[in-house]
Amino acid sequence: MQGLMMDSALTITSLMQYAEKVNPHSEIVSVTLDNPRHRYTFTDAFKRTRQLANVLQQLGAKPGDCIGTLAWNDYRHFELYYGVSCSGMICHTINPRLFPEQIEFIINHAEDQFIFIDTLFLPLLDALKDKMPTVKGIVVLTDAAHMPATTLDNVYCYEDLLAQQTDEFNWPALDENTASVLCYTSGTTGNPKGVLYSHRSAVLHAYAGSLPDAMGVSGKLAVMPIVPMFHVNAWGIPYGAVLSGSKIVFPGQK
Repeated sequence: MQGLMMDSALTITSLMQYAEKVNPHSEIVSVTLDNPRHRYTFTDAFKRTRQLANVLQQLGAKPGDCIGTLAWNDYRHFELYYGVSCSGMICHTINPRLFPEQIEFIINHAEDQFIFIDTLFLPLLDALKDKMPTVKGIVVLTDAAHMPATTLDNVYCYEDLLAQQTDEFNWPALDENTASVLCYTSGTTGNPKGVLYSHRSAVLHAYAGSLPDAMGVSGKLAVMPIVPMFHVNAWGIPYGAVLSGSKIVFPGQK
């Protein structure tokens, strides 16, 4: 016999939906190149996240696909954390500080279908042109006015893609053991190794990070993840802060 109390799945989607209902006005502040003092609320963030989910569908991404990110800590990367994983895809955060041959290996080993990238990292992929056979497109995390020149094919502007989409999206019901995030080690012995997180692990880590003897994340605090979001999910702060309703400050390029 199994219990019936609290039998809902532990998914990142549940964190997002809880935050929208309970802490809609919690603020996210970001430093970005194209908008040095960007501010919006959880409500604004998850509205754009639904637009992003529609973008992923329009691009042809499917559940189970790996979607790469080469990005700093900011609000657009935050949107990818939720839009990708809650769509049933895998958010693959790539460390831009690795050697180019390691980045090439990671992208190809993960079989990334699309890569979302900050403007400053675009030269990394320019140097890997024609060496990423699974990648179907590159989405630059900026607006049209700040789109950089590139030699890459199938390059899109993030803000233009979002502007074309509705903010209505029906999130799929996911098993809590569904893969959500993929991070690779630095490869100190041989090639980097992929570490695959589940929705369940992200939610449990968010709860643990809220404990007073851990990080003590709470709605009374403003939290600033200095650890890069491409490194161990910035210790889970993008999930824990949403669970707790904390104000989030993303410092951008660090």
